[in-house]
Amino acid sequence: MNPADFRAAGTEMEKNECEDQDSDDRSLNKQSIRERRRPKERRRGTGIIFSTQDDEDEVDGNEEVKETRHERLSRLEAATNPSTSDSSYSESASGRSSAYSRRENRLAALSSRAEEESNRDYKKLYESALSENQKLKSKLQEAQLELADIKAKLEKAAQQKQEKTSDRSSMLEMEKREKRALERKLSEMEEEMKILTELKSDNQRLKDENGALIRVISKLSK
Repeated sequence: MNPADFRAAGTEMEKNECEDQDSDDRSLNKQSIRERRRPKERRRGTGIIFSTQDDEDEVDGNEEVKETRHERLSRLEAATNPSTSDSSYSESASGRSSAYSRRENRLAALSSRAEEESNRDYKKLYESALSENQKLKSKLQEAQLELADIKAKLEKAAQQKQEKTSDRSSMLEMEKREKRALERKLSEMEEEMKILTELKSDNQRLKDENGALIRVISKLSK
């Protein structure tokens, strides 16, 4: 087989491979579009179509398919026309570099967006936790004040009870002293009554003796 036939056979094989790959890419692209179009159809009732991450990935996939197709067509053209192979490979390399750059930029943008959303979520969580902590702190302060009030009331009640007990003890002691004093006074009065009874008896006896003497004197004087 001469070089021309070998080049023609290689070109035909690569062309068939490119057509098969294009057919597969179109099938995958149509399936991806059908699958990712469903969320939009469900939102169509509001009249607003939202752009999601799947839509952006769909656009990126279409661009990559176009770039891959362009690159393969460039290789096919280079194989059929050797005079333009250098410029075609240069354009292909430039296209790949541009595609990689765009992909890196998209990945960087997605990473930055994810980081911003993550920071926003952390900020919301921090603010929510701070608010909840403040509420718990306020409730704790209220509970401490209520506990201090109850403790003060208990101390006051105990003090009043102690004072009442002390007053009652004092009253009981005073009553005991008064009772003992009355008992002593009663005993003294009983002793005085005994003395008075004896004195009364002596006085009656003296009266009787005095009457007898008076009668004796009157008889003697006669």
